[in-house]
Amino acid sequence: MLKILQIKFSLFTILLILSSISKADLIKPDKNILPSEVIKIQLTGLQNNDLDFKDKGIEQTWNFAHPNNKRVTGPLDNFKRMIKSDAYQMMINHLTHTITKTGGSDKWAQFEVIILDKNKIYHKFNWQVEKYLTEGPLKDCWLTTMVSSPISLGSSI
Repeated sequence: MLKILQIKFSLFTILLILSSISKADLIKPDKNILPSEVIKIQLTGLQNNDLDFKDKGIEQTWNFAHPNNKRVTGPLDNFKRMIKSDAYQMMINHLTHTITKTGGSDKWAQFEVIILDKNKIYHKFNWQVEKYLTEGPLKDCWLTTMVSSPISLGSSI
């Protein structure tokens, strides 16, 4: 019986290590990442959502959410449900995206994002990032503060 428990514990430990190695692949906010690159990282993650592990793209997007945004969207599990809801599910595994800057300053930047979803329908979003100014590990990092509800632009066909 003890031998079986040791084997189960060893397997559990290995699974935990493998899981943490995969999650270590997630890009972390860094003050050298430009505003448009933040959005590119998030969209590329969502485009390849389950590439290395389930919901990796959603977790990647969460990494670059501003703390104020995280307070509104709730913990990660709530954020995952929100992204998978009818309101935003078109972002998951989308085919292509474009990012166009529409305004900004040295503390915020606004972008128009257009994605082509897997059903070949275009959707437009307004996406805003802000420089985090509070002391701590996120200081001077660009983080997402707002993503609008999508506006359907119709089929590509």
